[in-house]
Amino acid sequence: MVATWVTVVVVVVILLVIYIYNSLIRLRMRVKNAWSQIDVQLKRRYDLIPNLINAVKGYMKHEKGVLEEVTKARTSLISGSPKDKAKASNQITEALKSIFAVAENYPQLKANENFMHLQEELSGTESKIAYSRQFYNDSVMLYNEALQVFPKNLFAKMFSFKSEQFFEAGKEEKKNIKVEF
Repeated sequence: MVATWVTVVVVVVILLVIYIYNSLIRLRMRVKNAWSQIDVQLKRRYDLIPNLINAVKGYMKHEKGVLEEVTKARTSLISGSPKDKAKASNQITEALKSIFAVAENYPQLKANENFMHLQEELSGTESKIAYSRQFYNDSVMLYNEALQVFPKNLFAKMFSFKSEQFFEAGKEEKKNIKVEF
């Protein structure tokens, strides 16, 4: 009778370990998937930028620094850790804001159908990036939370699960916006 109870307890413990381990794996995979969704949208933006630069090059000859800034940030987006890519993404966002702000000074550019289409595409892509970042941070929160709650925290340490970093806004994006009329 005691042997039966011991066997039942051992089987329950084994099943619990398997369940907890698999749930941690699922959460970690969700975080990786969420990051890859950000990557997909960053790649989409990366591919749109040369078209945007070509569309504005003729109009913005005097604004060469802005175009160089976008190109440099685009190059740094290609490789690196998620943190490096986040930093490059924030730089591109700021540089694109500069391009669109400078474009206000060029009425012919603003009326250019190709430029307007690219601006719409980039705007849609920025929205998708924002959603992907939010989904990533939600996934990271669930994963990191699972690593800290009992009894999963015991197994997380035993199986060397590491917490993930949130996608954070850059310093420029955290500043208060000054609106002047």
